[in-house]
Amino acid sequence: MPTKKLILLMLVVSLSLFVASFFGITWTFIILCNAVVLFATFLDLFLSPNKRQLSFERVLPQEMERDITYEVELKIENHSDKAIKFRFKDDLPQSFKRPFPYYGTAEKDRATIVTYETAAPVRGEYTINQLYFRYRSTLGLWEKQKTVNMEKTVKVIPDLTETKEYLENAQKFLLHEGVKIKKQNSSVGEFAKVRNYVVGDDPRKINWRQTAKLQEVMTNEYEPEHGKHITLLIDCGRMMGVELKRGNRLDKSLEAAIAVAAAALKKGDYVAVLAFSKGTKVYVPPGKGMEHLQTILKAVYNLKADAAESNYGVVLNYLQTVQKKRSLLLLFSDVKTFLHEESALAYLRRLRQRHVFLMIGIEDEELRKQIKKQPSDMQSTMVKSIAQQQMVFKKREKNRWEKQGLQMIEAKEENLAVTAISNYIDIINRGLL
Repeated sequence: MPTKKLILLMLVVSLSLFVASFFGITWTFIILCNAVVLFATFLDLFLSPNKRQLSFERVLPQEMERDITYEVELKIENHSDKAIKFRFKDDLPQSFKRPFPYYGTAEKDRATIVTYETAAPVRGEYTINQLYFRYRSTLGLWEKQKTVNMEKTVKVIPDLTETKEYLENAQKFLLHEGVKIKKQNSSVGEFAKVRNYVVGDDPRKINWRQTAKLQEVMTNEYEPEHGKHITLLIDCGRMMGVELKRGNRLDKSLEAAIAVAAAALKKGDYVAVLAFSKGTKVYVPPGKGMEHLQTILKAVYNLKADAAESNYGVVLNYLQTVQKKRSLLLLFSDVKTFLHEESALAYLRRLRQRHVFLMIGIEDEELRKQIKKQPSDMQSTMVKSIAQQQMVFKKREKNRWEKQGLQMIEAKEENLAVTAISNYIDIINRGLL
């Protein structure tokens, strides 16, 4: 393909010959000049490296976490005796960050490695196939294109940042609304270890023998019995597709659910996962051990929010058939939508006799913003009034459900995982299972 440089050259030559024609130059001279220029350009094209002298290898991760930046490495082997200037576009999906075209230079008779950064904001499985590579001739008058087939499948999974943070520093997740919740009945749990006494520990658990021996105040630490059953319920209905600052409600719920699963599996509990909308979409039976986290991740990473409303009654009825053992039912859903489902209340009353139920949703920041906003005209006053009415309804219905032992909690999107894990640990430590 001709480059802008070649087109500009031909325009300059043509303009020069046009001006010279007024001074009586012959047609022979004009044809000869054009022939010389064309011969020079084709010679430049002929002497440029052949496509077969170029080979490519792309290296990118098989799994990418949502909205996390990764480096993709492209190895370009130039087997010719000429350096080339190139630009390329990779066949990334449109939802990916695409820093193209990418410009660079490949040295002669050697391999050149270039890297670019990309990020995927939407979960799912994607196929990255072709690479579109263009390089210029020595004089830059022509540009050759080579399309390379390099098929690669990439899975975009939920952001595991909070899961990794918990596994590295669990104490960070033991705080909820500024109050330490790692408390338990003194008669519940088994001895774990002896550690240094810190402010807030029960003085009755001081180990006086070790204190006298080490000349430091030491205390016994107990932990709950392991092997409890945790069932994570993930709503994939219409309201879970509502966009947030980063991703949507389903994205944040999945990331929080995986963090809770990691916390429970690390403590030796059994974890099951049930994702649903109109019906059951995914069910992962109870499993134990950190390897079960990969099973859960593979099952739920590609979940999408449906356009239909969730059918809580059908799902809770199905749950009674598959979960016979007493467990903690941790539901990630939209609280406001759930409160309108009176049919679910009958099923939950039966489930409550055997299981512990806790629902966690994402706080509606826009609703709180409208309530705090000072009205300036009639319209803003009406908006604030409706927002206050919605908040009163939500609080009234939540109180009605909580009186029947069905607890509901809302958290800010950035604190969803912390809130879920801290409440899970609180329930376990209080021996409610």
